[in-house]
Amino acid sequence: MELSEKPNKIKRIRPETLEFIILYNQLKGKAFNGNTQLAAELGFNSASSITEIIKSRQNIDPDKLQLFKEKYQSFLDGRGYTEISDSPKISKMGEGIPMYEITATASGVEVYNDINDTHAVGRMNFPGIEDCDFALPVWGHSMYPYLENGCWVALKVIHDKKILPGEVYYIEWGDYRMYKRLLAGDNPDEVIAHSDNNTEMIGNQLKYAPFIIKIADIKKLCLVKDIHKKHNH
Repeated sequence: MELSEKPNKIKRIRPETLEFIILYNQLKGKAFNGNTQLAAELGFNSASSITEIIKSRQNIDPDKLQLFKEKYQSFLDGRGYTEISDSPKISKMGEGIPMYEITATASGVEVYNDINDTHAVGRMNFPGIEDCDFALPVWGHSMYPYLENGCWVALKVIHDKKILPGEVYYIEWGDYRMYKRLLAGDNPDEVIAHSDNNTEMIGNQLKYAPFIIKIADIKKLCLVKDIHKKHNH
């Protein structure tokens, strides 16, 4: 006798699906009241289609994501919230931090495209990130398991370059931009850029080997304050 298997989450959650899940959680109860209303607005046949996407069992079509953002753009930029809300306890969407969709370039190391070459795709707003400046996604596996491929990270810019050894940072220096755990170097003007993933090898060498960076060469230093990981349910 064959037993039916319980539906599992899809093997690969596409970036647009993760973005939709984040925005869905921010806007539910504010821009729309539930999945039935949202399904009708986006042209889905059933509210269950929204449920499948939110539970990571199905990817959203890019056209549907675009329609979603177009319909609720006023809420994403903070203009529409006060029109439907009668509760002063919930902060406006515009008070969240901007989310920038940048990807890793095709190189031997995980180097991200320039944040200045993109526009905000939405806003992240939940307790604990009030002092953060912006959010970026994670692409690649060098910081696994601490940072999973596809998750979003809330970042706080550290202007004085004071580094807390052992913490994870988004750093920019030279033409390089990536996430690393920064450790104290042998010299006070240096730090060691460490990758948490120490299981992947190329021959007998670590794929993501640690390396030294001069603190003076760091152009942008951002502390990882919070992580919005993929939904596993």
